[in-house]
Amino acid sequence: MNNSVKERILVANDGSEHALRMVEYLSSLLDRRRFEVVLYHVRTRVPESFIDFEKKTPAYNYGLVSVAEWDQKQKAAIESFMDKAKSIFLGAGFAENSVKVRIEDRKTGIAQDIVAESQNGYRALVLGRRGLSDLKDFMLGSVAEHILGLVRVPLWVVGGGRRVSKVLVCLDGSEESMALLTYMTSVLGGLSNIEICLFHAIRGFHSFRNFMREVFSSEADKQAMEKFHSELDQAASMMRPSFEHARQILAAGGVDPARIQEKIARGAGNSAHAILQEAEEGGYDTIVVGRRGLSSVEEFAMGRISRRVIHLAKNKTVWVVC
Repeated sequence: MNNSVKERILVANDGSEHALRMVEYLSSLLDRRRFEVVLYHVRTRVPESFIDFEKKTPAYNYGLVSVAEWDQKQKAAIESFMDKAKSIFLGAGFAENSVKVRIEDRKTGIAQDIVAESQNGYRALVLGRRGLSDLKDFMLGSVAEHILGLVRVPLWVVGGGRRVSKVLVCLDGSEESMALLTYMTSVLGGLSNIEICLFHAIRGFHSFRNFMREVFSSEADKQAMEKFHSELDQAASMMRPSFEHARQILAAGGVDPARIQEKIARGAGNSAHAILQEAEEGGYDTIVVGRRGLSSVEEFAMGRISRRVIHLAKNKTVWVVC
């Protein structure tokens, strides 16, 4: 395949050991014949915590606070990281010209600069979950959340294992959510060894339901509870066409039908918590969730769900697909 037509993946990193695990994850996941990876780092010449200090403290400009040594160490560290990361991809069979290194000076801000670069024709933006230290973890978490609100390409936040083996795909019944499956099959290629669960959470008044069960016992209350359960059943049955459509997309993408499961969480109090509970109990290493939903209002809700899932899924990889 001609190098000029390869699909590109943007790998934003901070040069940490965890970022190397992210690189190992990608090197085992991506088809080296189809993809080009761009290892991207936004270099801040002073620590983030010093930026405001630099602006507000004139003495800084006269050298009373020196960060030159810090800058040189950071430069050496990121260059060393890039060499290691590139070697991992080359060792996985990627061609030399399919692994690009980009180290850019900070312009507007780390998140903004990453997002600006992601708009240049990439199939995905990939971030690691943890950084160089406890302080860096906090900063990187803030960057990831900020990026989620700005980026317009699929975002992968890598926090789990080095391979994709079990995937929880979160659907809401909309045609937009089917794009999750089309995108996933197009990126992953052969999916014969991957187990997939199609998941949907039906929200309900869980606390109110328990309250009614424990406090009220009249016939009218029982009828209300029966109606409530009937509505949950109806909502679940409405997902059947979506699940069937999803199965067709996955089968066309090479997934063994025997490896596809379906799960509906009925009466979930919180959609994000239901997703995380199922991911933990089912041992899923990857969660795929959409950014858009059934309407403009639902899109806002899905945005909140994806943010919450990324925040809570500490040891999982989360794909947020536009």
